[in-house]
Amino acid sequence: MKKRKFSYTGYFGLGVIALSLLVALFGNLITPDQSQSCNEMHLELALRKPGFRAVFLEKVPENQRSGLSLILRGNEQSESVFLWSANGDTATANLIPNRDVIREAEQNSASAYRLVEKRFLLGTDLYGRDVWSRILLGTRISLSVGLISVLISLILGVLLGMIAGYYRGWVDKMVMWLVNVVWSLPTLLLVIALTFALGKGFWQIFVAVGLTMWVELARIVRAQVFTFKNQEFVQAARVLGYSDMRIMLRHILPNLTGPVIVICAANFASAILLEAGLSFLGLGVQPPYPSWGQMLKENYSFIAFNAAHLALAPGMAIMLLVVSFNYIGNWLRDLWDVKL
Repeated sequence: MKKRKFSYTGYFGLGVIALSLLVALFGNLITPDQSQSCNEMHLELALRKPGFRAVFLEKVPENQRSGLSLILRGNEQSESVFLWSANGDTATANLIPNRDVIREAEQNSASAYRLVEKRFLLGTDLYGRDVWSRILLGTRISLSVGLISVLISLILGVLLGMIAGYYRGWVDKMVMWLVNVVWSLPTLLLVIALTFALGKGFWQIFVAVGLTMWVELARIVRAQVFTFKNQEFVQAARVLGYSDMRIMLRHILPNLTGPVIVICAANFASAILLEAGLSFLGLGVQPPYPSWGQMLKENYSFIAFNAAHLALAPGMAIMLLVVSFNYIGNWLRDLWDVKL
C-alpha cells in the first residue's frame, strides 16, 4: 500500500477554518469596535485611510456586558465624540462642536468620561465605521450561514436519499421527481424565491440556502444505499430480524460517512458564496449585521477611487474562506478514496 502524500493545501485550509472559527466565536472580544454588530458610526471620520488613529472622548456605559452576553451580542454602543487625530491631520474646527461635551465632562466626575485612542487598521467606510472590526465579525455571519445550511441539507439529503435507495419502487420515483424538479431550477433564483416567501432576515437566509443544497447529497446517498442494500452485511441483518430503521441507521449510515463529509465541505463553500451574493443583491442578511456581501455592495463603487481596499478586504475574506473549504473537500476526498 502506498503511503498517502502530505497535503499542504489541506492543512492550510484546516488552519484557516480553525482560525475563522475562533474569530467567529470570540469576535466581540478581539474587535477594536466592541459595539453590537460593530456599528459605531463617526460620520466625520468617513473614508479614512488604513492605519488612521484618532482620540475620542467616551462616556463609560453604566451597564457594561461581560461573559457570554459580551461574546454573543457585544457591548452597548457608548456615547463618544471625536476630538482629534493622533496623526495630526485634523483641523481645529473638529474641536468646536465638542466644547459643550468637554465642559460637561469637566463638571462631572472623572470616572464618567475617558479619553480613548483607537486605531483603524483598514480605515473607515462611508459611515465612519471600523472596517477591520466588521471584517472580523462578518466571519460569524458566513460560518453561521454555512453551518446551519449544511445541517438542513444534511438532514433532508440523507433522509430522503436513504429512503429512496432502500425502499425503491414508488417511493424512489417520488423522491427522484422532487430531486429533479429542484435540480432543474437555478440555485440563485430558487434562493431568491424562497427569501421572498420567507422574508428578509438573519434566520430566513439560513433556511432558504439550506433548502436548495440537499439535492446533490440525496442523489449520492441514494446511489450508495442502493449499492449497500444488496451486500452481505445487510442481508445478514435482515436474516437476524432487524428492523429497516435499525439497518439503515446502524449498518448503512456509517458507511456513508466519507462521501457525505466531502459533499458537506463543498456545500459549506457554496453556502458562503450564496449568502454573499444575496447580501450583495440586498436580499440576504440585513443591516446592521456586518455581512461580507453587503460590505461589497456598499463599497464596490470606491474601487475606481482612492479607497479600493474597502471592497478588496471583504472580497479577499470571501475568497480565502471558500478556497479553504474547497481544499478541505479535496483533502477529505483523497483520504476517503479507497482506490488510493
